Amino acid sequence: MLFAAGMGIGLVFWGAAEPISHFVTPPEGLPPQSMDAARASMRYAFFHWGLHPWAIYALIGLAMAWFQYNRNGRGLISDMLQPVIGHHHRGWFGKLVNITAVVATAIGVATTLGFGTIQIAAGLQRVFGVSAGVPLQLTVIVVAFVLYMASTASGVERGIKWLSNFNLALAAVLLLGPTGFIFDTFTTTLGSYLNQLVTMSLRMSPFSGSTWVADWTIFYWAWWIAWAPFVGSFIARVSRGRSVREFVVGVVLAPTLLGFLWFSVFGGTALWSQLFGHADLVQALGNGYETVLFTMFDSLPASLLLSVLALVLLTIFFVTSADSAVLVLASMSIDEAGDPPLSRKLVWGVAVALIAAVLLLAGGLDALQSMITIAALPFALLMVLVMVSLYRVLDAEHHRQRRLAQRTRHIIEAWIEREQMAQEDARAKAERTVGGD
Repeated sequence: MLFAAGMGIGLVFWGAAEPISHFVTPPEGLPPQSMDAARASMRYAFFHWGLHPWAIYALIGLAMAWFQYNRNGRGLISDMLQPVIGHHHRGWFGKLVNITAVVATAIGVATTLGFGTIQIAAGLQRVFGVSAGVPLQLTVIVVAFVLYMASTASGVERGIKWLSNFNLALAAVLLLGPTGFIFDTFTTTLGSYLNQLVTMSLRMSPFSGSTWVADWTIFYWAWWIAWAPFVGSFIARVSRGRSVREFVVGVVLAPTLLGFLWFSVFGGTALWSQLFGHADLVQALGNGYETVLFTMFDSLPASLLLSVLALVLLTIFFVTSADSAVLVLASMSIDEAGDPPLSRKLVWGVAVALIAAVLLLAGGLDALQSMITIAALPFALLMVLVMVSLYRVLDAEHHRQRRLAQRTRHIIEAWIEREQMAQEDARAKAERTVGGD
């Protein structure tokens, strides 16, 4: 559920398209379509989809879970700021924070669903020959709306969980390609990613005049931040009973490695197809990012079957992402903890579908990317307050546990001392009794 809700559609949309795009227009001033550009394209794909997004999700998710389950919170973003702003978390400032989180979440989710709609339409055009225009895109949104509302009505333990498990199994079927090349790509890229993690994290381009960092890295940061309230809330909801260590390992490390594997397979296969002449993905890129995946499938055996499976995969990722988003948005818009009413879910289900449709009509991919950057800015500032707040409560809990451990140790030491004194008294009494006899 975590993987399907956190990144599903984006991984399918960008899995092959992003490395090819970086190969054609590489960062760091590298020569286009060179081997250095190919290596950098995979490194930056790992960078954009690796530790950073899951760390953002983990921050909000851990704070949300702690305040909701350990301090009887309502599951709202404003509750996480109580150690910083005090009682104002239930006042006008808290309401403003919650509204900001809901708006960022709704736009972030609608943006991702827009990506999914574009690629599903492209896949239907490739497989069935229908035109991937606006009418088909709107039809995809309507059908997906019916499916994700049906899944929402069935609850987390049924709809979302079953669909997520099925989709992960289906995704495993698509992990095909040149095995040796993929393995080499995974290990080599992982090493260069870890080696240059800090450099890439702090890299801007003030002297080059290039907009590459803004077009890709900053866009991704904005995307993850806009998704943070939604994914964090969902992760908190399904993580009750975990320790903090289990939470961090499960949310940060496990899905990061799975994402690396995904990009090694799809991105590695795309580069292999391009470099060794099996498919012209550079030309496909000119027709739109959404066409790269299906063009890559043409270079593999059973291409039609792979395209159909990818369409099913996209549809289910669409449904699970929208399903969990509707659940979280409904929960974030009421003052009580617990499962929100179906009527509230229906309102948000309609709203998300309408926002996605409007953004597609307003300008397609460019409109989606511009809106996500704008929506993320206010919540990025709130995340700084969440960091301070979470540090304070965990530090206070650490000191409380230390004091509790010290009291427990003193109690045990006092008990042991009493027992030793009692034993010594008993021995002394026994010796006196024997001496008297």
